[in-house]
Amino acid sequence: MFVLMTALPVSAAQAALDAKGQQEVRALLAFVGASHCTFIRNGSSYSATEAQAHMQQKLDYLLRKDRVNSAEEFIERAGSESSMSGKPYKVSCDGKEQLSGDWLREELERLREVGG
Repeated sequence: MFVLMTALPVSAAQAALDAKGQQEVRALLAFVGASHCTFIRNGSSYSATEAQAHMQQKLDYLLRKDRVNSAEEFIERAGSESSMSGKPYKVSCDGKEQLSGDWLREELERLREVGG
């Protein structure tokens, strides 16, 4: 998993996140991109790689505004809902649909349990 995390570009603006926060956000973005899930944003479906790119763009914007200082804030502000419509993002994995924020929080909890 470390190889996936280091393969992702890291914005210089990520200095707002401490080292642990940067590692967790990179891991979450890698998790999204490597998933086989379909992402539902504002009623349209997107691939995992499209969702990863969208969340990365939102993260970069939020970091420039100093609005992300933890993995939890990344999930809340970039991975849970549309900043335009306010509608929650959803994810469909193996026919099971759930809120993407819940899905990402579960993964963050798992990462922390395994020390990553």
